[in-house]
Amino acid sequence: MQLFRASIAHFPTSTATFEDDIAIYKDGGLVVEDKKIVDVGAYDAIRDRYPLATLNDFTGKWILPGLIDSHLHFPQTQSIAHYGEQLLSWLENYTFPTEMQFADPDHADNIAKVFINQLLKNGTTTGFVFTTVHKTSSEALFNAASEIDMAIVAGKVCMDRNCPQTLQDTADTAQADCAELINTWHNNGRNRYALTPRFAPTSSDHQLAALGELATQYNDVFIQTHLSENLDEIAWVKRLFPRAEGYLDVYDNYNLVRERSVFGHGIHLTSQEWARLGETNATVAFCPTSNLFLGSGLFDLTTARAHNVHVALATDVGAGTTFNMFKTYGDAYKVSQLRNAPISPFEGFYLMTQGAAVAHQLDAEIGNLNPGSVADFIVVEPRFDELTALRIKADAAFDDVFFALGILGDDRAIEQTWISGRCCYDKKSLQ
Repeated sequence: MQLFRASIAHFPTSTATFEDDIAIYKDGGLVVEDKKIVDVGAYDAIRDRYPLATLNDFTGKWILPGLIDSHLHFPQTQSIAHYGEQLLSWLENYTFPTEMQFADPDHADNIAKVFINQLLKNGTTTGFVFTTVHKTSSEALFNAASEIDMAIVAGKVCMDRNCPQTLQDTADTAQADCAELINTWHNNGRNRYALTPRFAPTSSDHQLAALGELATQYNDVFIQTHLSENLDEIAWVKRLFPRAEGYLDVYDNYNLVRERSVFGHGIHLTSQEWARLGETNATVAFCPTSNLFLGSGLFDLTTARAHNVHVALATDVGAGTTFNMFKTYGDAYKVSQLRNAPISPFEGFYLMTQGAAVAHQLDAEIGNLNPGSVADFIVVEPRFDELTALRIKADAAFDDVFFALGILGDDRAIEQTWISGRCCYDKKSLQ
């Protein structure tokens, strides 16, 4: 049994009043045994309850739940940070050529390891991940995550049109491959499967129907895709699906809008689409760094809240410009400033921890530091360089620490990342 001493912050429950429901212990204790959290609270009380526990003293640092990235692309690890495109040309010029390389299983294995390492060094302990059309790319990622007992939700991208021939599958092969991957990996250890049509323009009606059949057959799998990211994309969807009432309706017609559906972006939604997302308990992944980088638009968090739509923060690497969720919050703050509704540090923290876990129906396992949850957590050193030491006072309140890290932070703030009760990243061991 291990006892960790540090300042601690987490959201124990689902909430819409972030300042009131966050639990903060300036001198806190976290008890871990094997893979699970046993207890959390004020250090003096915790120490007295567990006098034989081995002490790990991180006084002056913060312990937070492991961060959840709700939308990103592991093949694009190597195509991040290319100049000068918007969505459709980005896919054609950078994404598709990069993904072709994943026909080679050895390449997929190598990039999967790099990808997992990037998550760990940035404090991300769960990712919702698009792989490629190749079944082996999903297998590579699940294998890499399983080696450290990491919670990953991932799926083979499905595309049977409007993409290079070498990246096309068919409705039948997509359905067969996904069924095999579900039966092999879904709920195998901490792995979960997500049916993953890239977006409506690259899937025919026949393919969407085939994936919808799987969604009905396996009602606890996740569904992830893209929605209303770019105005040219939306116009293209209207031409391809003239009978649909809108972009979301394309997916809805094939039973792909429901709980555990995660739609990337959702920037240009109609009021009817917002209402439908709310009533189906679906989730929108807010990807601010990507939206700014590709010039896609400004996400409307206020309207999402008004329709009771689950929102989770996400990097969207590689159109997203960082693996770091603190920096992702920093850009979310800038987007919300431009909409005259700045997102508070408390809400930003919630949307990458407990809020994301609640949206994905995983809060019994991740997103918090509750007793019984898996011991996925991070140790954060806010004062990691001369500037942050100057800006962040030693006794700063959590919201001030978190906000400053959103603007000034990067992977140097992550001291350690723990997965299933085991330290899987230690910054000092790399120095």
